[in-house]
This record gives sequence, structure tokens and C-alpha cells, in this order.
Amino acid sequence: MSFVKLTASTLALAAVSATAAHARDQVQIAGSSTVLPYASIVAEAFGENFDFPTPVVESGGSSAGLKRFCQGVGEEHTDIANASRAIREKEVKACAENGVTDIIEVRIGYDGIVFASQIDGPDYTTFTQTDIFNALAPKVMVDGALVDNPYKQWADFNPDLPAEDILAFIPGTKHGTREVFEEKVVAAGCEATGAMEAMIAGGMSEDDAEDACLAVMSDGRAVDIDGDYTETLASIDANANAIGVFGLAFYENNTDKLKVATMAGVAPSTETISTGEYPVSRPLFFYVKKAHIGVIPGLKEYAEFFISDEIAGPDGPLAEYGLVADPELEATQAAVSAEDAMMN
Repeated sequence: MSFVKLTASTLALAAVSATAAHARDQVQIAGSSTVLPYASIVAEAFGENFDFPTPVVESGGSSAGLKRFCQGVGEEHTDIANASRAIREKEVKACAENGVTDIIEVRIGYDGIVFASQIDGPDYTTFTQTDIFNALAPKVMVDGALVDNPYKQWADFNPDLPAEDILAFIPGTKHGTREVFEEKVVAAGCEATGAMEAMIAGGMSEDDAEDACLAVMSDGRAVDIDGDYTETLASIDANANAIGVFGLAFYENNTDKLKVATMAGVAPSTETISTGEYPVSRPLFFYVKKAHIGVIPGLKEYAEFFISDEIAGPDGPLAEYGLVADPELEATQAAVSAEDAMMN
């Protein structure tokens, strides 16, 4: 007698194939609040232009969306995860452990994160990564020494900033935006001020110093926002002296309520992000469960429609809303058409 060993992926694929005749007819999507408005625009247009139901698009954050995505294969699981960062190795591993082994990565374009304040509030018009680090880090450099953060107001360390109490509404840890905020703003400020070097000189390993550089104060000056940008906007509305972190597209749709700051002397815009001049930008993605293609009606068609020139190109509706078109969009289109999965 011979035995055939079935992997988790094989079993999952068999299960999804067995239910194909009874599969749901709506594509289900969850994830990044940054990608949400783009995906919602595409989903609505898809429903209007194709003989498939309008996909269901939910938010919840990049990490939460990927966690749902990785829970398994079958119509009870989501088909697509939206993400404002690339999928992490540990998430790919979690997917594989649950039978989700063929994942198609789709980069839709680029977005910048911006610092904005109440339009009638204090004049926060210019920041550097150093300013944000000095405002929010537990330990900062003062007179060449690493000390507990003594600063209470922005003007305490930069006279060009207002003499207002420090209050920042920043993305919560489940959002992909938090990772960009940490790596391209806080960590950059830590290194620029010499704080990282001082930590290592004080006996920390390089890895521990890198982690310490990402820490923010827990005294109320840095407030995590776990919801979407509308929650951050509401917090800014209620706190005239505060700053908040937003996606470029959200800010551009709320210029009547917010004023934006430059970062390192560069104003955030579609042009400065596309050229790489603006220092706080990131690619945006969605991830497709390949095992669901051909099972969930319209899944591949939706993915191809999303990244078509007419939708995601420089003259498409997503660009009008603030997405910076990907210069390598054609290569992404070819990869999706061929159903090329990531290498696990």
C-alpha cells in the first residue's frame, strides 16, 4: 500500500476547489486604512463596469488585514489584504502555516505621510526628523549627553516652532503608517541627533539601540490612534495645538481643515513623492490569495482592473485622489496577468 502525504496547502486547495460551485460571489477585502479610499473607488467602479458584484472593502489596518488574510484558504476567508507596507516575513510564514502559500503581491503606487495641524491653530509649518524625535523620544541628546527628555514645548528645542505644549496624534502600532513613521522619521531623528551612537557607546547592542530609537513617550504627548484618519482629524479638531500624522491623500481632501508642514524643507506633494524628494513616503500594496482565483468570481478581474493604466496610471482617478502612480506599473500588470506568486 502506498501513502500520499498531503501538505496543508494541498488540503486547503482541495477544500476550496470542492466548494467552488457554492462559492460566494463577492470579492472580500480588508486591511490598510490608507489603501481603503483607493480600494473603495476601484470597487465601486468595478461593480459599475463588470458583470460581477461590487467587492466588499473593509478597513482595520494593515496588520489586522494581513492577519485575516493569512487565516486560511476557502470562501470563509478574505481574498485580498490591503497594506500600506510590504508583508513581513513572519506574516508570510503565518500564511504558509495555514495553507496560504501562493500570494500575489501587487504594488499599486506610492503615498506620503504628512504632519498636519488645525488650520486655525499654531503655525507648525516646518519640521525635521530631529524635531519629531526631540518632541517624542523618552531620551534625547542635550549638550552632548543622552538624558531623559526635558522638553515640554516645541520651542524648547527649536525656536522656529511655536511655544505650545507638545501633543502629537500618531498612527497606532497595527497600522502600516506607524512603521513608516518610526523608520523614516523617529529613527532618522535618533540617528541624526547622535542618540543612537550614544546608546551604543553606553553599552547597548546595535539591535537594542535601534529598538530604543523607535520608542515614544508614554506621558500623553504621543497619542496612538488605532482608528483611521478620520479619528485623527477629530482629535486635531478638538485640540488646537496638536499635530497629527495623515496620508497625503487624506490631507489633500481636507485642506479646508488642515495645514501641512514641510519635512526636511520639502513640501509633500504628488511630484515630490514621485521623485523621492519628500523623505517620508512609502509604496502601497494589496495581496491576492492565488488559490481563490477562479473560485471567487471577479477576483483576478478586480486585481487587473485596479492596476490598469486607466485606474492607477498618472491620469487615472486614483492619481486625482492623491496616489502617486508607480513608474513600474507595467511590470506589475504583467505579473498579475501571469498570476506570479511571491517566492516563499
